[in-house]
Amino acid sequence: MDALDDALQKAGAEAFVAYGTSADATLRYLTSFRTSDPIIYLKRIGERGTIVVPAMEVHRAGLESPCSVMSRADAGFFTILKDEPDPLKATARVIADLAGGHILLPPDFPFGLAMEIEPLRSVSVERDALSTLRAIKSPQEMGMIRRVQQATEDAMNRAISMIQRSEPVHDQLITPEGEVLTSEMVRYGIHSALLRHGCRGMDTIVASGEETADVHLRGSGPITADAPIIIDIFPQDEETGYFADMTRTVVRGEATPEIREMHAAVSDAQILAFSLVRDGADGSVIYQAVASHLRDAGYETEPNGFVHSLGHGVGLEVHEAPGLSSRGSTLAAGNVITIEPGLYYPGVGGVRIEDMGAVTKYGFDRFTRFPEVFCI
Repeated sequence: MDALDDALQKAGAEAFVAYGTSADATLRYLTSFRTSDPIIYLKRIGERGTIVVPAMEVHRAGLESPCSVMSRADAGFFTILKDEPDPLKATARVIADLAGGHILLPPDFPFGLAMEIEPLRSVSVERDALSTLRAIKSPQEMGMIRRVQQATEDAMNRAISMIQRSEPVHDQLITPEGEVLTSEMVRYGIHSALLRHGCRGMDTIVASGEETADVHLRGSGPITADAPIIIDIFPQDEETGYFADMTRTVVRGEATPEIREMHAAVSDAQILAFSLVRDGADGSVIYQAVASHLRDAGYETEPNGFVHSLGHGVGLEVHEAPGLSSRGSTLAAGNVITIEPGLYYPGVGGVRIEDMGAVTKYGFDRFTRFPEVFCI
């Protein structure tokens, strides 16, 4: 945790403190501990972190976390609670006592708790060290993300198989059982496939027809034949907490000339982006190159057309540093990112293709192995 040590020294702080459950990506990253109850994480310069957990979690925390483990009783919580019956104020006292001096907090630290700590100890916010740490994935983290990607591809295969086995009838798709195929049915199939791999999907996008012109519309009702279908799957592994992210656009039946041309332009734009990714590359430069490529092909960047960033980091959050947008970030070897150009036009529809991989010294190591399917 050298970056945290450097941040502590720079701020003249005694300790870095985080607080929350493992739903908080920062805490999950620092502790490798899964918990639905809030815990305290504290780190001093040159020391490994310490976590303060309920007594019933001490043994499990010792097995799962690389941190030193302390019970709330040993941290003095219940003694303080006798004099200060407000649990929030008592927690603030525990943190202040353990830190002993100026405290550095992450930007997502609970505001109410920070307000209770501030009268006891001076505090400041560290904005960069943790995002820098988390953005560079270890080989172990990359292995975890690759496993989620394999589950994602299995789920995508399930979705496309459900669409492919359904027949276009007028403007709808009819299953072999005679039912109208819906976004909800395909989403259920995706989530069922993910569960077999120990992953969960939330807000999975299965949008068709006019819906695809709205970038993140989840989709509902009958799936439209002869029109684009955007399938965007971004599941989380329940065991490790890591995400993957992948999108495909398919058409069951005959695509319109406009959608065919859009798909070809997006596919070419993605290949261009792949060729520009490497250690030290500027994400904004890659974004601008793709935007320029799409403009040359006759497509806008606003208010329609290519209206979102080119990609983002993936890890314990599905969207994290670094970013590939007009603002940009410098890419570094070890980043895991998506490349996802897209085009969206009301009255026509949308197309997005998204793959994920790691930035290397000389290029892009694509984790996604699923083929780029289109008309099925």
